[in-house]
Amino acid sequence: MIKFKRFLRCFSLLFLFSQTIEASATDERGQLINLQTKDLSMIMAVGKDSVVYFHHFGRKIEDASPYLNKQTYRRVDYGTDPHAYLAAGGSSYREPALRVTHSDGDLNTELAYVGHQQEQLAGGNVVRTTITMQDKKLPLVVELVVTAYRQENVFTQKVNIKNKEEQDVVLYNFYSSYLPIRAKKYYLNSFHGAWAQEMFMEESLLNHGVKTIENRMGVRTTHTENPSFVLALDMPLNENAGDAIGGALAWSGNYKLNFQVDEFDILGITAGINPYASEYRLAPGETFHTPEMIYTYSTYGAGGVSRNLHDWARRYQVYDADTIRPTLLNSWEGAYFTFDEKTITDMMGDAADMGLELFVLDDGWFGNKYPRNSSRQGLGDWQVTEEKLPHGIAYLADYAVSKGLQFGIWIEPEMVNPKSELAEKHPDWIVQAKGRPVPTTRNQWLLDMTNPEVQNFVFGVFDDVMRQSNNISYIKWDANRHVESVGSAFLAADRQSHFWIKYIQGLYSVYERIRAKYPDVLVQACSSGGGRVDYGALKYHQEVWTSDNTDARSRIFIQYGTNMIYPALVTGSHVSAVPNHQTGNVTPLKFRFDLAMSGRFGMELQPKDLSNEEKAFARVAIENYKGIRDIVMEGDLYRIISPYEGKGLYAIMYVSKDKGRAVVFDYCFEYQGRTHNSQLLRLYGLDPSRQYRVSELNVEKSVFWGNDKAFSGEYLINEGINPKLEKMYESAIFLLEEVD
Repeated sequence: MIKFKRFLRCFSLLFLFSQTIEASATDERGQLINLQTKDLSMIMAVGKDSVVYFHHFGRKIEDASPYLNKQTYRRVDYGTDPHAYLAAGGSSYREPALRVTHSDGDLNTELAYVGHQQEQLAGGNVVRTTITMQDKKLPLVVELVVTAYRQENVFTQKVNIKNKEEQDVVLYNFYSSYLPIRAKKYYLNSFHGAWAQEMFMEESLLNHGVKTIENRMGVRTTHTENPSFVLALDMPLNENAGDAIGGALAWSGNYKLNFQVDEFDILGITAGINPYASEYRLAPGETFHTPEMIYTYSTYGAGGVSRNLHDWARRYQVYDADTIRPTLLNSWEGAYFTFDEKTITDMMGDAADMGLELFVLDDGWFGNKYPRNSSRQGLGDWQVTEEKLPHGIAYLADYAVSKGLQFGIWIEPEMVNPKSELAEKHPDWIVQAKGRPVPTTRNQWLLDMTNPEVQNFVFGVFDDVMRQSNNISYIKWDANRHVESVGSAFLAADRQSHFWIKYIQGLYSVYERIRAKYPDVLVQACSSGGGRVDYGALKYHQEVWTSDNTDARSRIFIQYGTNMIYPALVTGSHVSAVPNHQTGNVTPLKFRFDLAMSGRFGMELQPKDLSNEEKAFARVAIENYKGIRDIVMEGDLYRIISPYEGKGLYAIMYVSKDKGRAVVFDYCFEYQGRTHNSQLLRLYGLDPSRQYRVSELNVEKSVFWGNDKAFSGEYLINEGINPKLEKMYESAIFLLEEVD
């Protein structure tokens, strides 16, 4: 067996070698770099001056040889043609992806092609190309790594910056990618918001100059912006038509995405870690690795962008994407800090009775010297509060399992209350500027994740909690503040600007250790709701808590924006009580269920407050959700009506990969009147040659005249269905199944 394993290892290395294509500056075959997916090309070419120029990103071009001789007629006094990775120096004066002060004080970097190689991975579906460049004067090496995901029509870019000089160099800009685009007009669709208002969309026509999306909060960076976008070319964004580019950065810290339209009407996109206050001293022999920037190009508008990104994320980025996400009851809005063992066990019993699959004990279970009875104390002291839970966590986890439930628990290991044993014992672990007051947010401070001792502590919190019971299968990881008055007692005085990067690298290091030891536990990324919704976090988390706002009407807009970039698989969506605890809004139970069923379904309320009739409805709806869960989690998203159309309507559809099943979610959130009381939902994405039976869920009487009837896919695509939704907060879910 050992000899056989050695043979396989040797064979694998031989296979990898056979799939590696290398080229150098003297190899004419390596002068053209045509990177391809199923439908797209990203084309670069090495010029006579040894510069790697960027020529094309978009529809596939098989024969790219004309680019070797293409003339642009640009005058030399107007800067350079677009580079593959733009550095500050020489004739370049646009926003650079790379800006360096070299060891001899030289401010210029002029990158020249050294060579490139390609590796085929994942059975050939993934092709990684590494283009090596070096400054023409000094031994600073940049590797531009472009990975093509063929079936998903996605490219990712990142760079490795290697200092081979004799002394430190200082990095000022170190973006993951530089992407030049040519079109007549550019319509940028980006995301904005705040706590409980995440991922609202807005579109702006890019004019000459620079438009920037950035965050400088360090932690909890996706409430007010998100490191992602959809760029429509030539015309405003359309759901099903037109060319569009989608982009997202896989990074959980500060980020910056610049969109610069120059005098040639070329749009240059630089995207990556925010260089704000982050000058990075790179020592001799050290390599700086940037996070990945993800791009896709769609010829089917926003819908194509989303489906490409979702397919890529489910297959290559989201942790453990193949595992079924359980339905759950979270204790937070049902109990807050006020509970005892009976409160929790009663909630578990009700959850099991309704058919849910997981119970999550939220904040308030820890601290003895400073019991966690409010947000004002106890955070950081991860001992079970004996007064509340005298039998410990293991008792609760075992009780959950006895009821047929999985058990999960909340932690917030990156933060600490000033009133805690941890803060008293380790004041040097707090993020703080020496000699300045340490501000609090939500009555808490931030632990310094650049410090390996703190990293060990944070890992230990997770590890110790998991050790309390073999029946813990879910962790809700929260982070309820951002960075203020930045400073590190661990970092040297001349390395303080490294904090913003080292914090996230320290966090990811902890995640790596956790996943090595606990590969199967389900971990949610919560950060005051949607403060850590990014593809960097999703490499380690199965899901995010989309927003602390559980109001169903608000969630229409929040989840519409979130699912533009991130798949429903990761989108935590809960039914909560009314009046809603964040907005005060009152919506019918059915509307709340129908909305929550379009994501990873859960509940967040006190079940005892539900009537017997409401519990009976919940049982039916939860069972119905389990029947469509695979379509929502794995299917292709087609948006039918946008909530931004101003009609007070929202409709989406998920279609299974084999097009044999689909589920339509339809919502009315404004009164339609007597003349607009039926909708027209054209169901793009079905197979026109098949027959589908349409069945409404969660109702006794359907709002559609064709309920339980069969229609051709051709009819459903070109004519559609017209359910009658007239009053505010009416909703409908339709299951479509292929029939012979």
